[in-house]
Amino acid sequence: MRDDDFIRGNIPMTKSEIRAISLSKLLWKKNLIVYDIGAGTGSVSVEAALAVPAGRVFAFEYREEGCNLIRRNAKKFGVGNITVVRGMAPETFQGLPVPDCALIGGSGGFLEEIMDRLFVMNPEIRLVLNIISLETLARAVSYFENRGLEAEIVSVTVAKAEKAGKYHLMKGQNPVYVISVGGTGQFHVDRR
Repeated sequence: MRDDDFIRGNIPMTKSEIRAISLSKLLWKKNLIVYDIGAGTGSVSVEAALAVPAGRVFAFEYREEGCNLIRRNAKKFGVGNITVVRGMAPETFQGLPVPDCALIGGSGGFLEEIMDRLFVMNPEIRLVLNIISLETLARAVSYFENRGLEAEIVSVTVAKAEKAGKYHLMKGQNPVYVISVGGTGQFHVDRR
């Protein structure tokens, strides 16, 4: 989906090229329980909800503006399988269904605590992280190494053409590290 298709505000949004790569790493099945942590405008949540029509997407966002944007975007695209959860992860996981997979786009500084809780909830969870800072990348790599988990790390740099007079110049976006780990593709989680 194009970035311009989404209702925007002053909340960060995962750009279309990064969404495409990140979502492709989640080992899709049509009935997954997906957590989108740090959901921002809901662009990832909307595309995930469309990809898992028999599943559910839980969009975690602590900012009220972001929660409103997620709801507006879900309505715009006609997806009814998104539940917006306002608050800071991982405290907001309490009482929700066990996730099959999770995409972490923002952690509010609680990255390790979020991943610890997710692995307790489902030891076979598939995680995808979108990271822009080198410090967070180092923390994530260390976390996975300390747990004996083999993570795939992809560095994505996107540049888009922007008109400058009669010419087009390529304007670079922030590089993003897409890290994926865990999950077998065989989701057998007891959701009682």
